[in-house]
Amino acid sequence: MDVPETDSEDEIPPGWEERCTTDGLVFYAFHETKTTQWTHPRTGKRKRVTGELPFGWERQINEDGKVFFVDHENHKTTYTDPRLAFAVEETEGPKDLRQKFDGSSTGMQITHGRDFSDQVAVITGANSGIGFESARCLAFHGCCVVFACRDLVKAEEKIALLKRERPYTKRCDILILNAGVFGLPYTKTEDSLEMNFQVNFLAHFYMCLLMEPLIILSKDPRVIFVSAESHRFASLSISDEIADHLNPKEKDYLPIVAYNNSKLCSVLGAFELHRRFADRGLKIFVVHPGNAVYSNLCRNWWVYKVLYAIVRPFTKSLQQAAACSVYCAISPDVINCSGLYINNCVPCLPSPEALSPVLANKLWVFSLDLIEQRLGKKAFFCD
Repeated sequence: MDVPETDSEDEIPPGWEERCTTDGLVFYAFHETKTTQWTHPRTGKRKRVTGELPFGWERQINEDGKVFFVDHENHKTTYTDPRLAFAVEETEGPKDLRQKFDGSSTGMQITHGRDFSDQVAVITGANSGIGFESARCLAFHGCCVVFACRDLVKAEEKIALLKRERPYTKRCDILILNAGVFGLPYTKTEDSLEMNFQVNFLAHFYMCLLMEPLIILSKDPRVIFVSAESHRFASLSISDEIADHLNPKEKDYLPIVAYNNSKLCSVLGAFELHRRFADRGLKIFVVHPGNAVYSNLCRNWWVYKVLYAIVRPFTKSLQQAAACSVYCAISPDVINCSGLYINNCVPCLPSPEALSPVLANKLWVFSLDLIEQRLGKKAFFCD
């Protein structure tokens, strides 16, 4: 049967109707021949809807036994399942993914119409910038968001703002490792480690290890590491002594190189976690939020503040920068994917060094040794 051309590949041809079964499988009815089929008449793809109804909707049955849906926010009823608007193609892995969002998409566009009231998310650095926008997208749709922040006062201010925007937030099992530093002068932490390395990677790596037993209890556990395209310009390589690059002496320190190395560590660490924990159902992603996004990250040097302010009209907004993290956290498209590097809401290849299992294993051993040296054997046991 010939199908009329259209600008949208996903558009239903005339005479067809999209419906779904009670268990979420989408099928297509052709009224002219009174036949049905499971595949989309134009794309040939199968689709399904997610289990939850959009925020504010309820499924009811009338006296005749017919199912209908109530939109409590707009006080409307319909016999059409509202989840059909967000039906997703069935995928078996990254090769089946089709791009639905891009660099101009916002986090709110990705979460539109979804209900996360049965989920809990933990986000580091959620009191400002990209982390706050990620938290806002999830909390606005019912998710219970835990702010993992060093600055308690700022965190409480942002939580109060979220409550005013969306007073009823409830529960998700997502870990977004977003906190970071950039452009610092040579600084050592209380643990005598270089600040970029510890804040941008090691602390997140350790947090992920501690939370892993809890996260895998979720029906769809996801961990998102926020990295950067600048990981491609790191100085770390397989042949180098890893400690010399990740915990350098002051005379060897360059702020931008230290930052790039920490972001390469995020990709390496995430991929190694994927290799070790994928069989437990844990899905791990690495994202690049955007280039030179104006946020508190540039606060440590006035030159960076000026440069970021100049390019601000040409870069992503904070909402657009949060889109990749939010996409990996909640999109049903990637439910069967893990170990991906995501840029502009599509998978892409990271640097060759980031794909090295040898370098990743060296980082894994080095990181565990550092943690154990500072905290002892008890470091990997928690109540």
